[in-house]
Amino acid sequence: MTGFPDMVGAALRQRLVSLGVRPEEVEERFVRGAGAGGQKINKTSSTVALRHRPSGVEVRIQDERSQTQNRLLAWTVLADKLERRRTEAADAVQAARELARRQRRQKSRGQKARMIAGKRHRARIKSARRGGFDE
Repeated sequence: MTGFPDMVGAALRQRLVSLGVRPEEVEERFVRGAGAGGQKINKTSSTVALRHRPSGVEVRIQDERSQTQNRLLAWTVLADKLERRRTEAADAVQAARELARRQRRQKSRGQKARMIAGKRHRARIKSARRGGFDE
């Protein structure tokens, strides 16, 4: 395959390009469906399976009876999954950055006072455990 399939619209094609997907990286297969449908489903290869090799993302669509419609849906779902992966990775990096920032900042006066009060309370509880049992 030299490029994206013809049925992939310009907007979807642009979306895939912006995600860094090259057509030669995607393995496209047409397989026989599974499930109810009898002879029709057993004879036609209307299920579309796409696999983006670099990321390992796989999509298998059998929603429609038409192979063309399933193919378009599969490319759309592949773009959705890759986009979701990218945003989740960016969110994780941002969350790690925020966590590090929160850990490094100084505690407020109130936070320090509550922390010291908690430590004193624990110390009192522990000291009460130590004595009083050897009579």
